[in-house]
Parts: sequence; C-alpha cells; structure tokens
Amino acid sequence: MTQSAAEREIDRLLTLHPKGFDLSLERIRRLLSRLGDPQKRLPPVIHIAGTNGKGSAAAFSRAILEAAGLSVHVHTSPHLVNWHERYRIGQKGGGKLVADDVLADAVGRVAEANAGESITVFEILTAVTFVLFSEHPADVCVIEVGLGGRFDATNVIERPAVSLIMPVSMDHEAYLGDRVELIAAEKAGIIKPGVPVVIGQQESTTALDVILDVAERLDAPAMVYAQDYFGFGENGRMVYQDDSGLMDLPPPRLVGRHQFANAAAAIAAVRTAGFTVSESAVADAMGRVEWPGRMQRLVSGALVDLAPGGSEVWLDGGHNPGAGAVIAEYLAEQEERFPRPVFMIAGMISTKDQFGYFQAFEGLVRHVFTVPVGMSDAGVPANELALRAEAAGLSAEPMASVSNALSLLRETWDPTEPAPRILIGGSLYLAGEVLRENGTPPV
Repeated sequence: MTQSAAEREIDRLLTLHPKGFDLSLERIRRLLSRLGDPQKRLPPVIHIAGTNGKGSAAAFSRAILEAAGLSVHVHTSPHLVNWHERYRIGQKGGGKLVADDVLADAVGRVAEANAGESITVFEILTAVTFVLFSEHPADVCVIEVGLGGRFDATNVIERPAVSLIMPVSMDHEAYLGDRVELIAAEKAGIIKPGVPVVIGQQESTTALDVILDVAERLDAPAMVYAQDYFGFGENGRMVYQDDSGLMDLPPPRLVGRHQFANAAAAIAAVRTAGFTVSESAVADAMGRVEWPGRMQRLVSGALVDLAPGGSEVWLDGGHNPGAGAVIAEYLAEQEERFPRPVFMIAGMISTKDQFGYFQAFEGLVRHVFTVPVGMSDAGVPANELALRAEAAGLSAEPMASVSNALSLLRETWDPTEPAPRILIGGSLYLAGEVLRENGTPPV
C-alpha cells in the first residue's frame, strides 16, 4: 500500500524517537516555545481525561457543538487506521479529518523546530495538534488526553474552558500506579485553578473523592454526575437534567447503557464551558454522533462477508476490565431481547489485564477465538491469550487471524440455529486492523 506524505514523515520520526510514553512536560514545553507557543492561541478548549469514555465524550461534545452551528477542532488518540484521525479540523457544517498535505507540512515544521532533541513521537504529534488548531480558525477545541493527565503532553493547556474527567478505573498501571486512587490523581492533574470541572459517572467512590479533593484544593467548581446533573434512559428516551432544567431527548446513537452517562457528561461540559445549546441541537446530536471502533456495528465489508449469513458483527476496541463490563452488559441486554449465540474474536496486548477483561463475559459468550494483534509489538500470542480466556471460565481456541475465525464459524455453522452475534474486541490495535481489512476506515 502506498504511503501518504504524512505517513512518511511520521514513520521517519518513529525511527528517530521513542514510540512509548515518558511522562513529563519539559520536552513539549521547550518545543512549543520554539514554535511560538501555539497552545496559547487556541479557541476555547474542552479538555477530556479518564480511563474509559474519553472518546465517546469527545464524539458527543463535537456532535452537540456542531449541531448548534459551531466549528469544532477535535484531537483524539490513538488512531485506528490512519494518523489523520487524530486531527479533525473544524469548519461550518461539520469538521473534516486533516488533509494529508496539511498534516505532512505541520509534522515537518514541528520536527524541524525540535532539531533532533530528545522527545517522544507522541509529544511531537501533540505539538502538531496545537500548530494545526492555532492556524485554522474554529469556535472551540475538544482535546482528549493521551495517557493519564498530569504529565500528558496535552496538559500544557493553561486555562481550558472546562476540564472533563470521565470514568476512572485500572489501566496503564505501569505508568499511572497500581491503585485506583493513584490513577485518579493522575487524571485529576488536568484540573486547573479556578477552571470548572465536570466529573463523569464514577464507579469508584475512592476515585471520585480524589478528584473532588483536587478540585477543592484548586478552587475549581465541580459538577458531579448523579449529584449536579443526570442522564438516564426512560421509556425509550434519554432524560438529561441539571440546575437549568430537564431535556427529553432521543436515545444516543452510540449503544450501551453507559452511553447515557457519557452523553450527559458531554452536555454538562459543553454548557459549563459557556456554550448555549438548544434542546433541539442536543436532540439532533444524539442521533448523529459517531465513534468508530466502539461498539460499532459492521454491516458490510470484506470481513463481514466471511461471517455466517445473517450474523451481527460488532467491533469494540475496549481493552480493560471496565470496558469489558460495559460491553458485556450491553450484550446481555441484547441477549434478553433478541437471543442469538454469542461468539468473541479477541486480540489483546501484554500491558492489559486480559483475565479481568475476559471475566466480564463468563456465562455470556459461547466460545472465544483468540487472534494475534499484528499492529503492536506487545501483542499476546493467540495460544497464550486462549489460556487466559480459559482461566476466566471461557471456552477458547487460538486462530491465525480474524478472517480465519470468521471463515471457520461460517463453515461449521448449524443452519438450524439463529445466526450468531459476534464481538471482535480486546484492543484498539485490533479494531484498526479490522476496519482496514474490512474496507471501512473512519472518515
């Protein structure tokens, strides 16, 4: 496959600088200073941290703001198929992924300014975010944290319009700590003195207490889910409520009960940031919101064609026990309403809690096919991953690829049974591979 100009620039950087994370703000501050501090010339920023739900909150925020007629820059990470997905350039009528020549030029200028000094590629790509978003006019920026918060490269934003902290749970323990209160403290590092913070639904009261302690210490007004604002399903609708009143909305297009809380957090963040959005705009946003690779129904494509006829094929990049729990909850609800045999095709990387992820699906999934994750050097071999799934109480066997697993299902399927419900998941790297191979990359 022919590489684009931006991909060639980034690949060159990957040979020169570390791919991983080295949590510090010194290097990116030095680089941004050389670039004229573009992070100080941004439109108002909604800054989002959390373990799960960051991407959904960014997608809801963008949809709400665009439905209100605003232009919205959006930075998310990681990407699924192409680097360009990390940079959505705002424009009236809906933002577009950055053009390849524009991205290649920005990457080249940032790399030149760095002049070969020690830095991580993620820090360079974050500096690219600030360059792009400062050079293209827009009404608002939605910026997702890459890892943690306190020392994440995006945390050079000195005064966002609002900080948004989504659900916090165990993940990235090697970088953030092995207790939920340590992880919560890192996420709460995006809170700035006097800047309001919206706190999404937290399963852990310990995490919530840590975040609130930081907010109080910094005199940052806090708006807490289930205390200051609410979002829930009722009679096939979504109800949102805060001190300003109640909204009766369509259910979010993103599936799963947890998306009601994610949508509510985004509504609260947009309002707290000072943007006036009508109920009709929010309603419109609930029906148009998109977030690829997160409980995404694949309805066509090269891989879908390999599955047994009539199958439901779902793709989700969630990769920790918290994500496993919300995916399993949605599948269990579907199983009650529309019973089908449930199968899983899973690939994971070694830094994730594989046992904890699989445990959520015990008693729900009939069989797991484990596959390699080709896009990551840290992919767990399929035979080892099958053993982890079995230890969590699941029936499992290794396969060479997603396409092999789907083909085997098709060849061995009993036509007297309902067509299966198939979840492909366990890794954002795997989600990217699947979207590429299926021919349905994000746009």
